[in-house]
Parts: sequence; C-alpha cells; structure tokens
Amino acid sequence: MGRVSNCIVVFPNSLLLLLGQLSLSFGVYFVVHGSTHCDKVLKDPLLIMGGFLVVVSLLGLIGSVCKNNFFMFIYLTVMFFLILGLIGLTVFLFLVTNHGAGKVFSERDLIIKERKSADFSNWLKNHFVNDKNWNQIKSCLIDAKVCTSVGNHNDHVNYKALVFFKNTLPALQSSCCKPPTRCGFRPKNATFWEVPKSGPATADPDCLTWSNNQWKLCYDCNSCKGGVLANFRKAWKSWAIINVILLIFLIFVYSVGCCARRSNQKSNRKYIRGFA
Repeated sequence: MGRVSNCIVVFPNSLLLLLGQLSLSFGVYFVVHGSTHCDKVLKDPLLIMGGFLVVVSLLGLIGSVCKNNFFMFIYLTVMFFLILGLIGLTVFLFLVTNHGAGKVFSERDLIIKERKSADFSNWLKNHFVNDKNWNQIKSCLIDAKVCTSVGNHNDHVNYKALVFFKNTLPALQSSCCKPPTRCGFRPKNATFWEVPKSGPATADPDCLTWSNNQWKLCYDCNSCKGGVLANFRKAWKSWAIINVILLIFLIFVYSVGCCARRSNQKSNRKYIRGFA
C-alpha cells in the first residue's frame, strides 16, 4: 500500500513540475519580449505561480521517491493550506460573480449584449473600473485592436440600423466599439456614427462620451466598463468551476500523501528495528 501511495503522489507532482517549468518559461518570455503593458502584467503572476509549483512538486517528489518524511511533512503542510486557500477563493469567486445574475434585461440588451457597470458587484467595480485600473485596461483594449477588427471586417458595408442591431456582436465589441443603442445614433459604418440633429435620444452620459475618434470610441463609456466586467465575470465563473474540480483532485492527492507518509514511517521503524 505504501509503494502504491508513493507512486500515486509521484505522478501528479511530475505533471505539476512540468506545468511550473512551462509557467516560468512563459514568464521569462514576457520579461524579455513583452512590449506592451498587458504583456508585462502577465509576467509576475506567471513567475510566481511557476516558482510555487516547481517548489511544491519537488517537495512531493523528494518526499515520495526518497521516502523522506521531513520533505513529505512540509509538502503536506503546504498542500493543506493550499486547499484551504482554494476553498476560500472559490467561495469568493461565486459570491462576486453571482451579483445581479437574476436581473432581467430587455430583449434589445440581450441582442446587443450591452451592460452597465452598475449591473455588477461593488468589488468588481471598485477593483477594475476605477480611474487607475481602467486606464490600464483601456490601453490593453486598444493594444489588442478590439475595435479595429470590427472596422476592418465591415468597412465596405453600408449599415442600416436594423441590420446592424440584428448582427449580434461579442459583448466587448458591442459595448466599447459603438454608442449604446438607446442613444439613437445612426450608423454610417461599423465605427462611425452620426448624431441626429435633435441630439441623443436619451440623457445617458454614454451618449456624450462616445467619439468617432478611433482611439476614443466608447472606451470610457459605462457600457464598455460593463462589457469588460461581463468578460471578467464569465471568466471567473469558469475559474470557480475549475477550482472545484482542482479541489477534489488536491484533496485526493493530499489523502494519498498522508497514507504514503504513514507508510514511510512504518517502513523506517522496521528498518531501524532491523539494526537494533
């Protein structure tokens, strides 16, 4: 049983070691070749995660292969706190991403996928759409040419409003690359809109924020911030589900590791008694 337990511990930790090395490689790549702010933002998380995975996996491998209970004890202690941390993180992710999940949106909003930042939890708004962080996110959207791709794809088309509204864009593009539908602007093409002589149809601040300048568009609109938050919320919901699966796996590995440590202790006692 002890040999089987040690073998089971070796396999996942070998995978974690490879994953850690891969993460470190990507981190180093972004340090050397990262040219934009968005590239450099990925650097620290990749390096930290990669270093952590390499250290933890090496502790598990040394403890199981060499049957060294000191390293196995450190490995299991780290795993225990990691499991607790993941449980807390998963609960947090579910709480943050479920805000407003039951809110009913109008049919037009569902088609165009426009969202306001007010539809999301205060934590998401305070940490992602404040002035400092939003300027960084906005520069990443511009670097990624989110709206340029819309314009290039559709420049040859003369849009009629009805045709455009029925063309469901991805949430981010519909929120950041065009004025909100409620403003009543007339589309000339994908990224150029004409304000009616009577002015915007509503007093929504986003209608005044919109600009046909390709570097501004609706990047500072509440609808754009809502579109970004919608992407974050969708990604974090997926992350929470992955965390649940990962927790089940880690609890299994932790349990097997405890069995391996007990087996190693028994083997060491028998070995010592043999020389006594």
